[in-house]
Amino acid sequence: MANATMKSAIALSESERAELVSIARSRSLPAALALRARIVLACTTSDAPVLGVARELGIHRGTVTKWRDRYAQYRLAGLYDELRSGRPRTVDDERVAQLIATTLHSKPTDGGTHWSTRALEASTGISKSTVQRYLRAFNLKPHRVETFKLSTDPFFIEKLRDVVGLYLNPPDNALVLCVDEKSQCQALQRTQPMLPLGLGYVEGVTHDYVRHGTTTLFAALNVMSGQVLAQCRPRHRHQEFLAFLRSIDKAVPAELDVHCIVDNYASHKHPKVRAWLAERPRWHMHFVPTYSSWLNQVERFFSVITTRAIRRGSFNSVKDLTEKIDRFVQTYNQSSKPFVWTATADSILEKLARLCGRINGTGH
Repeated sequence: MANATMKSAIALSESERAELVSIARSRSLPAALALRARIVLACTTSDAPVLGVARELGIHRGTVTKWRDRYAQYRLAGLYDELRSGRPRTVDDERVAQLIATTLHSKPTDGGTHWSTRALEASTGISKSTVQRYLRAFNLKPHRVETFKLSTDPFFIEKLRDVVGLYLNPPDNALVLCVDEKSQCQALQRTQPMLPLGLGYVEGVTHDYVRHGTTTLFAALNVMSGQVLAQCRPRHRHQEFLAFLRSIDKAVPAELDVHCIVDNYASHKHPKVRAWLAERPRWHMHFVPTYSSWLNQVERFFSVITTRAIRRGSFNSVKDLTEKIDRFVQTYNQSSKPFVWTATADSILEKLARLCGRINGTGH
C-alpha cells in the first residue's frame, strides 16, 4: 500500500493557500514549520501518493501522513508543536530568588569585588550552568562594569544648552569648531616585525616596544563639514594652544565669526589666551561643563584616528608618527562627513536625572 494515493485531497481556500505559501517560503520562521507547510501544499491533489510526496521532500511517509491529518483536523493551528511538560524544575522559586538577591545585594566572602558564576555556584549550591541560565534570563551581568562621572559644574545646565544649541542650530555667517588636544601620542616601535593578517588568524604584534617619544595632536573639527584642521606639536602649554588658535584664525575667512567649543583645561583659559581673544571680537569661546568631554565632538575624531592610525602602528621616530598622522588627516578630509548630533539638552538632562535616581537608590 506504499503507493496508495491520498484518501482525499485537502481543500484549501485562496487565503489558506496564500498563507501556506508564505510560510513555506519564509526564511525567518522555523524550518520545521516551513516543511509542514510544504507537506500540506503537496497533499492538495487527490492523485498524489504519500510515498511520492515523502520522496519529493526527502522525509518519511509517516511524517507526511501525520501533518496532512493534523492540518485536515485543525487547519493552520495543527502545524504548530504542542506544548510539552518537559523535565520538572530542580530549582524552585525560593532558590532562584536567593540567587538573584545574592547577586544584587552582596559581595563574595573571599574579598572579591564581584560575583562569578563559579562563586555563585559555591555560595548558593546551584550548578554553574543553571546560574548562567538564570543570570541571562534576568539580564544580570556581574562580570561587567560601566564607568560614569557626574559633572560638578554649578553652571552645567547653562553650558549644556549653549553647546548643544550650537550643534542643533548653528548661527548664520559663523563657523562652529570643536577644538582640543590629544596629548601623549606615543611613537612606539615594536621590537619585532608584525605578523600579517591571514585566513584563520588575526594580525600579531609584540607586547614590548621601544618608546621614541611623544607628540601632542591639536585638532579643530568643523561641525558642519566634518573636516579637521590638525597640527602636531611637542608640548601642550598655552603657547602651543595660542599658536594653534592663530593658525585657525588665518584659515577661517575674515567675514565669518568663530564659535570655538573647548574644555576647561588650564591652557585654554590662560591670561595670554584671554588677551588674544579679547582683541578679536569675532571669536566666541564656549566651554563645556567640567567632566563633560563627551560634549566635545572632536573627541570622536580622536577616537577614530587612535583606532585607525595610532594604536596598532609602529613608528621609528616622533617624526615618523607625525608624518603618518598628517597623512591620515589629509585622507580623512577628502571624504569627511559631519558627526550627526541628535540629542537635545532636555533629553540629556532626563537621562542624567534617571542616573541620579539610580545613584540615590544605592544609599550612598
